[in-house]
Amino acid sequence: MAPTSFITPSTNETPITKTRNGYDNEGTAIEHEKRKALGLTGLLPLGVETLDIQRRRALQQVRSKSTMLEKYIFMAQLRSSNTRLFYKMIMEDLQEFAPVIYTPTVGTACVEYSNIYPFLAGPGVPDGLYLDSTDLTNLEETIRNYQPVPGFSPEIAVITDGSRILGLGDLGSNGIGISIGKLQLYVAGAGIDPRRTLPIVLDLGTNNEKLRNDEFYLGLRKARPSDDEFYSIVDNVLETVHQVYPDLLIQFEDWSSEHAFGLLEKYQNKLLCFNDDIQGTGAVILSGVINAIRKVQKEEGVLPKDHRIVFYGAGSAAIGVASQIQQYFQQEFSMTEQEARDVFWICDSKGLVTQDRGDKLAQHKVYFARTDNNGQQYKNLLDIVDYVKPTALIGLSSTPGAFSQEVLGKLAALNEQPIVFPLSNPATQAECSFADAMEATNNKVIFASGTAFPSFTIPETKQVCVPGQGNNMYIFPGLGLGAVLAKPTSISDSMIFSASKALADSLTQEETAQGWLYPSLVRIREVSVIVAAAVIEEAVKEGLSNAPEIQNLSHSDLIKYVSARMWSPTQDAYGNNTERASI
Repeated sequence: MAPTSFITPSTNETPITKTRNGYDNEGTAIEHEKRKALGLTGLLPLGVETLDIQRRRALQQVRSKSTMLEKYIFMAQLRSSNTRLFYKMIMEDLQEFAPVIYTPTVGTACVEYSNIYPFLAGPGVPDGLYLDSTDLTNLEETIRNYQPVPGFSPEIAVITDGSRILGLGDLGSNGIGISIGKLQLYVAGAGIDPRRTLPIVLDLGTNNEKLRNDEFYLGLRKARPSDDEFYSIVDNVLETVHQVYPDLLIQFEDWSSEHAFGLLEKYQNKLLCFNDDIQGTGAVILSGVINAIRKVQKEEGVLPKDHRIVFYGAGSAAIGVASQIQQYFQQEFSMTEQEARDVFWICDSKGLVTQDRGDKLAQHKVYFARTDNNGQQYKNLLDIVDYVKPTALIGLSSTPGAFSQEVLGKLAALNEQPIVFPLSNPATQAECSFADAMEATNNKVIFASGTAFPSFTIPETKQVCVPGQGNNMYIFPGLGLGAVLAKPTSISDSMIFSASKALADSLTQEETAQGWLYPSLVRIREVSVIVAAAVIEEAVKEGLSNAPEIQNLSHSDLIKYVSARMWSPTQDAYGNNTERASI
């Protein structure tokens, strides 16, 4: 996002209004001649700085903050006042700042959003598009009101209704923070132009009574609508957004499980859209699973068909992950649909999901419900592990500590290299930490989490082990960039699958030798190019692409084509322009 002020200009407005645009503002880097031309002489200190000096000052300030939320607020203010400086910082220190602008801090920011909103930007600077579900009369006008830069023409929108933010539940309109955070990663990770991003929250109210009664809550103070009313409202919103911006890629983010599946099923082949919680999570975890399967096959001789995978959690993300791993088993190892489906055991809050459990299963759980349990039901995870004897344990339950030392120890007793993926976000909701998994498995675990955990030093050898992180950031930026460039009519399952395989194959020899499941985040833009190219190639192969210029490019030429179209904060003139270079 590159905000501009919506303060009504006075009749004697001067060229200073140019600097209200966060993208164009250069702050103390504006040279004296330019200050004179803009009517800024006397309104800034005399010193003229480089972008790098501005970056180092901002780094000093943000690092002086005592809490992650304070850092988040500082960075939000910087984004609204000097967009290019903000992204210069993010892109040069992504490993430091990704946890500040996205998980885990964005979870805290969303919980507190109504409290911190007035302090995130200058007067009248919008941070996103807030749609009131009770007043859609002038919806097209409302959508067009959001003009963060002159001539606004967005390429990617992230839309949420705030009903299931990370593992924190229903946060209503406070969920706008997740849309903003996601789009920042599109920019930093894949070079999407920040001037062409659109964060949206559709405020449908909230069933969070505590929030509704909070005097500082800024969203609708009403319960969420019935399903019929919900789909009618969302249909209207999506149709109107598509009318205003017909080429826009829409990413659904953090909708309740039932609605997430319903919306994806309804719109996947009608609009250019995808759901990151279902498809993005599935793709990034599949990539990690691919490399984990390769590792145990090479080192332990465990064949792919012999894996037994337990999912702890049965929401949209879990079923999405299981579906994509199943597709991989079928395509890569010629397993039948039934053989691939039988690899999975799904658990929800009531225990192992079976057809004869006695309760009415949500529709998205039915496909993976077991029928071979001989009437036996298993509620406790330890009992389920004892019964299934899994090779892998994947958590998407938002139940902290669910992977206990006893459960992990049992898994380690069954496998020489147990695969453990506690994927719930933020860290406070994770099923176990990296240290927990290392200690309980005698340092044998193949590990990836959904949020960042610190490295672990093995006491006996002093070896420092770095945990894998199945961060969706490895997939969605490249997927989005590929879709923007390929201009497909829809995002197919095969395009998602191609993105996942491309990510799995993107590791360097050094990364693979260290036992990593994912590439270094330092290489995220390089990885996003690889993922984007795979998405484009699949779109062309399926005849979905509407971009004639890419139809006949070789793979190497396509890589160059994608790289050349990635935005960087120094591609436009900034200050004295001596720092123009790609990042």
